[in-house]
Parts: sequence; structure tokens; C-alpha cells
Amino acid sequence: SCSRAKDVTMPAKLPVNFFSTRSPVIDLFRGQLDYADHLRQDSEIVLYFFYAPWCGQSIAAREEIEHVASRLSDQVLFVAVNCWWNQGKCRKQKHFFYFPVIHLYHRSFGPIEYKGPMSAVYIEKFVRRVMTPLLYISSRSKLLDFLSNYEPGVVGYFEFNASPQPPGYLTFFTSALHSLKKDYLGTIRFGVITDKHVAEEISLVHSGSVYLHRHVNASLIYPNDIMNYTAENICKWALENREMLIRWLRPHGGKSLLLNNELKKGPALLIFIPYNPLAEIHPLLDEITKVALEYHNCNKSQAAEPDPQHLGDTDSPAFDSSVPDAHMKLSETFSITKYPCCNTVVLPQWHSISRTHNVCELCINQTLGVKPNKVHVPHCNFLEIEAALDSFYLQEHTFFQVISNTIECSNFLSFYSPFSYYTACCRTVNRHFLSFISSEKTIFQTPKVAFSSHGKKGNTQHSIPHIEDRNCFIPDLRISGTNITGLSCRTNKTLNLYLLDSNLFWIYAERLGASRSTHLKEFAAIVDLKEEVHYVLDQNQSLVGSSLENFIKNFSILYSPLKRHLVDDSSVHFHEQRVITEVTTNTFHDTVFSSEKNVLLLYYAQWCGFCASLNHIFIQLARLLPPDNFTVARIDITRNDLPWEFMTDRLPTILFFPHQRKEQSVKFPEDFSVNVPNLLKFILHHSSFSSSEPCTKECLHKETVLQQGHISHLEREIQKLRSEISALHKAHDQLEAQLSEARREEHKLQQQKHTLEKQHKTLQLHSEQLQATYDQKNQELLEMAEKLQELADASENLLKENTLLRILVAAREGKLQSKDEIKESLQSEKTLSEDNDIQISKATATLEEKRTDNTDTIETQHSSGNRTE
Repeated sequence: SCSRAKDVTMPAKLPVNFFSTRSPVIDLFRGQLDYADHLRQDSEIVLYFFYAPWCGQSIAAREEIEHVASRLSDQVLFVAVNCWWNQGKCRKQKHFFYFPVIHLYHRSFGPIEYKGPMSAVYIEKFVRRVMTPLLYISSRSKLLDFLSNYEPGVVGYFEFNASPQPPGYLTFFTSALHSLKKDYLGTIRFGVITDKHVAEEISLVHSGSVYLHRHVNASLIYPNDIMNYTAENICKWALENREMLIRWLRPHGGKSLLLNNELKKGPALLIFIPYNPLAEIHPLLDEITKVALEYHNCNKSQAAEPDPQHLGDTDSPAFDSSVPDAHMKLSETFSITKYPCCNTVVLPQWHSISRTHNVCELCINQTLGVKPNKVHVPHCNFLEIEAALDSFYLQEHTFFQVISNTIECSNFLSFYSPFSYYTACCRTVNRHFLSFISSEKTIFQTPKVAFSSHGKKGNTQHSIPHIEDRNCFIPDLRISGTNITGLSCRTNKTLNLYLLDSNLFWIYAERLGASRSTHLKEFAAIVDLKEEVHYVLDQNQSLVGSSLENFIKNFSILYSPLKRHLVDDSSVHFHEQRVITEVTTNTFHDTVFSSEKNVLLLYYAQWCGFCASLNHIFIQLARLLPPDNFTVARIDITRNDLPWEFMTDRLPTILFFPHQRKEQSVKFPEDFSVNVPNLLKFILHHSSFSSSEPCTKECLHKETVLQQGHISHLEREIQKLRSEISALHKAHDQLEAQLSEARREEHKLQQQKHTLEKQHKTLQLHSEQLQATYDQKNQELLEMAEKLQELADASENLLKENTLLRILVAAREGKLQSKDEIKESLQSEKTLSEDNDIQISKATATLEEKRTDNTDTIETQHSSGNRTE
């Protein structure tokens, strides 16, 4: 029985230095975590860099760590620990899910994990924040600089007169470290004031008081009477009550829900700017912060009141003196506009190609006409709005085809109440020409308002615009601040503002539509995840505060003039000789809608395996259809954005756009198999449409010519197919001949194989016989050798006996016999010895003859075996 072999494992190689020996970083490449803790006891600030030698991110971050260490090695101890070697203590005690990991210690406080970008400037900035978690504020000017920063600020006041460390100071210091531990972005800045007069500027009187500064909402003071004065509580209080006007987004590059979670909160303005954390001043960031502050400053966004100096002015176009009832007090009119009840109605396009709409503001006016008493309705009623919409849609034809650059208003009676009138103010809006940059000169100037009652002039003072457009009709209202001030509180399309460093995350900007060839990496985009749209700020404009304000205002109005940005696949190269047309976002409208051909469009994706299997079908179909009347195209929906009405959630999807009815696209049925016959039937069925009008001779002639063209094209294709079929038949015959020849060769080879197998068996039997003969002869030789050994032993015994006899004879007869007798005896002994020698020589000769005979026999057998082989 054979036992199973044991697994052989190769021991891991001994680790080597990860950092160079001349580096300021102490490299514990054997994972000596205990020695690292020993080094930490003698240093105030320590940075641990846990790495794995094989990790690409660890290798990339090594140079960044060395750069930071070269700048801060005199103040910070940098220790790198190999946490991957299985024999090291770091691997046994730490269980990291990713590498590299950076931990910082401020004396005994820690670890503070750094989770930001692995860039030298960001790491150095974070290390400096750990080194000095509190900023010393010594004067009023420094206090103003501290509070004017866009990041939330927490200020503590402590008197250092009585003792070197006043009560609560160490707690406040630790709370600053806690904030860095919980918020690695370091969005909260901590400062300390020691001057009593400076502290009084922010109403801090008692030592140990903590103040949280907020730009928009009221600032707070830490409630000592409600919460315990601990570092954790101060940090928690600051994080919960901080004011985030604008946030930094720093994706770590792996799988994360960071962007998804932020975009789900609502529309987001993503601003990409080149950012250096170590720079002392950031002019562009300050300008963006100013815009964010104005946008969220709701305290200055209340509705403007009319200017008393202009209330008696009746010469304005909005209040014509020729109107009957002009004696009505204007104050009453303004009281009406204070609480309007309006609804925006966007009329559909009157032409499929037109890019213009009529936008109407439908308002309920219950103070118009003859009335017994003045009626005040502070809130809108849903039933009244519904009744107004019903009355409006009955008169929709009045406003549908009117194209006017001015705002035209019409009053019509309610069908439910004799004391109520409805006012509809309409204007024509074109997406291509409307913009807020030029709106200050066109739309929002005092317009030429034309009031009519079903086309006739009426009472101008009875028109009540929507609250958003009140400035169109009341130009004398005072507006404090810029138009963006408090806009976040005056619209339902509130934006969340985010910042991203374009030096690190420019790939996100390119995916949103930024140019790859630009040298100045500044970009802004609005992403509305709910509406599945995003808008891009024109990159020809510089990213300054005014352009951002216009961008935000254009998005916030009811009927936004911003054009939806569609991402295009720039990697597509167009070839004139291509059978299937590749469609992108930019070419979608020209290829599908502007073309005078019938278009068959395939939606596919690179990851869709079934989509790739349809390529040969569409290539064959494109060759069959006449190119003058049909276009076969495809579009990669993962790399190109399409209007939402043409999006699909299933792949592959096939759409057919018939000529002259492009808006009536038809989807290929999913229960039909995708092949050339089914596609041809589908196309031919939907390409010709029936008309209710009788066809004229010219129509019949065109139809006949078209059919003849189809028939001739199909005949040419059939002829091509027949020639291909004949060529295939010839190739088939050639293959058959080659196959028969190959079969004959195979039969010959089989016969040769059988012959060789027989010869091999014969030689194998002969070899076995020779082996048996060889074994037999070898056994006989062994037996003869044993016999010869026995004869040699016998002859040796005889020699010994003869020698003993000679000794005995010489001893007994030496003294008795005479010399003659001795000679005779010697002669006799000589005779006996000769006889023995003769016998021995005869025996030896006999053995030599037998051995020679056996050797000749064996050699003969071997030579015959070699000749046989």
C-alpha cells in the first residue's frame, strides 16, 4: 500500500527594507509592533504607516510619506511597520482590511486614523492639524479672520493668569483631537482666546466658555448647565450643530456610496477647483464661499416692500391711467399681490421640431369685479386652483398658438362664482435664447404688458402675476442684496453645494462632461439625480462668483433655460465605409430625426454578450436593405446619454424610426426571435403607412419607382447570394476530394501500424527467450564457480597435509637413517611431489577448458540477439 504524499509548502521569504536606509522614516520591516510602541513613548507626535510590501497603493504612498517626513521629521516621528509578514507581531495583533493605514498619536491620545487622499500635501496638512489642534487667537483682527472662514469654528475662552492650565483647557484641547478622530476632513476649526477684551467681542465672559460660530443661523454657546463639560460632549455638540454651507467630497477610489448618498439628498452643484491645502490664501475658494453664503442667507430674502416714494406714480406701463377703475388705490393692489394664488402651466409645443413653449401663470383674483364685500384669502385652496385649471383648459386654444415676446394677460370669468375672475399671463420662451445673463436687459425689465379679455383690452390693474415674476409687473419694488441672496429658501429646487479637488478627482469631471484637453482644471456641474439630468457650466466662461450665481439662478427658476448635458462617447471613430452606423449623443438627432431615411437602431452595451451575437445579423441586414432609404445604426447606451423618452432598461433593444413619422418609433417585439427574416418583416410592415387620403398618380408613380428600386436591389442581392452559393458548392467538392484522399492515407497508415505492432510482438518474444537463456547460463556458471572453489580448498588441504608429513618424517627418521636413506627418502618425496603437481595441473587445465566453452557460448548468444534486434 502506498501512502498519500504530504503537501509541500515553501516558507515565505524574509522581508526586506521597504524604505531606504537613508530615509527619515524608521522602517520596521519585520513587523516589530512592540518596538514601535517603545519608540512612541519618547515622542510627542508619532505617525504610524502600516503597509504591505506587495500592495500597489502602499508602494505609491511610500514616496508621499517620505516627502512629508523630510519636512516634519524634526517635529514628528515617522514609523513604518510591515503588517503583512506572518511572523511579525503587527500581523498577529492587527487585522486591517486594506492597506496602507495611517495612525497618528498626540502623546497618549490616539490612534487618530487618517482616511484622506494619499497625497503629501493632504497628509502634511492633517499632521499639522494634529500637531496644533487649537489656533491661538490673540487679537480682534485674528478673531475676524477665524470667524470669516467657510469652515465651522469653535472658540474657547480661558484665562491663563491664575495657573498655567486653567480649568477646562485640557478638556477643550482633547475635544479638538476628538473632532479630528471623528471627522478626518477636519471641517471644524478650534481656536482659543486668552484676552478678555477679545472674548467680549463674541459675548464670552466666563473662563471656560465655548462658542460655536455659524454664518447664517444664530451662533451657540456650549450649555454647561445641560451637558457635562467633557471632551466627547463638546465634540458631539459641535458636530451636531455645525453649519455646512459647502462640503468637500473626497472619494477614496474604491467601492463607496459616498457620491450616491450625497446625490440622493437632492440637486447638487459640484464644483471642481485645483486646491492646495498648504496654501495660505485661496481666492477662488473665498469667492465660492461668498456665493454659498449669499445663497443660504435667508434672513435677507423676505419679500420686498414697495417704495413709498413711488406708490403715487401712475405713469408706469404697468398701471395705465386710461384704464377705467384707475381710481382704485394702489395700496390695495399691492395687498392683493402679497398673497397671490397662482399655478404655472406649460403649454405643449405646437410643432414637433419647435424648441419654444408658451408658459402661462394662472392666478385666482377674488377682489375683482362687482362684489358686495372685500374678500381676503390668505391661503390657496386646492379646489379653487382645480376649478381655475378647468376654466383655463377650456380657453387653451386662446393661448396655444400665440407667439409673442411680451407678456400677454387675459381675464376670464369663473364658471363657479360670479365674484371671481381668473388671470392668465402668458409668454413665449425659447430654450436657445433665454438666459439670465441677458434677462436683466430683456425679460426682467418692465415689459410691454397687454391685457385683454379674450383678445380685448381690459383692466390692467386686475392682473396678478406669480410670486416668482412679480418684478415683471412691479418694477419699483426694492430688492436688498443680489438676486441670489436667500435663494435656497425661495425655491423648491434647493441646491447642495460640494467641492472637489480637480488635481485628484478630475476623472469625475470628465465623466460629467469636462474637456480632457483643458489646462485650467476648473469645472462646475449641477446633478439632479431624481430628474436624471445634469447641467454643465460653459467652460468658455471663467469660474468666478458671477458665473456661478447666474448658473444657480438659471437652474432655480420655474422654467429653467439650462440645456441638459448629454455625455458623448468621444472614442468613436466614424468611417464612411462602415456598414452599420455608430451613433453617439452628438449625432443622435442628425442620424435619427434629421435624416430622411428609415432608421433601425440597436441599443447595446460592451458588457452585453447577447448584443455582440447580433452583429452579424445586422451586418447582413444592412447589406440587404437599400442604403438610399434605410439606415442601420447602433448606440452604446453605457457611454452615451440619451433623452429620457428614448432610454431603455433592457438590452438589447431594437427601435425602428419610419420616414416622415420619426416621433412614432416602433419597438421590435421581445417575444420574436431576432433574425434577418423577422427583422425584414418588421421593417417592411412599419415602413409603409396607410393614408386616409386617396393616392394620386404622382404618388402611385413614386410608389412604383420605390418598389421597383426595392425589387432590383433584392434581385442584385439574390444574384450575389447565388454566386456565393455556387462558390460554396465548388469549395465543398474540393473539400470532399481532400477528405477522400485523407481517408486513403489514413487506411495505409493503419495497415503499417498493424504490421509494426506484429513485428514488435515477435521481437518482444525473442527478447524474452534470450533473457531466459541468459539467466540459465548464468546459473550454470555460478555452479561451476562453486565447484572450482571446492577443488581449490581440497588442494590447499592436501598441500598442508604433505607439509606436515614431511616434517614428521624428517623428525623421526633424521637421526636413524643415513645419508643414503635420506637421499632415497628425498628422492621418493620428490617423486610424490611431482605426481601431485601433475594432478593439480591436469585439474586446473580441465577447469579452464570448461570456463572457455561457457564464455564462447554466451558471446554467441548475445551476438545473435543483437543481430535479431
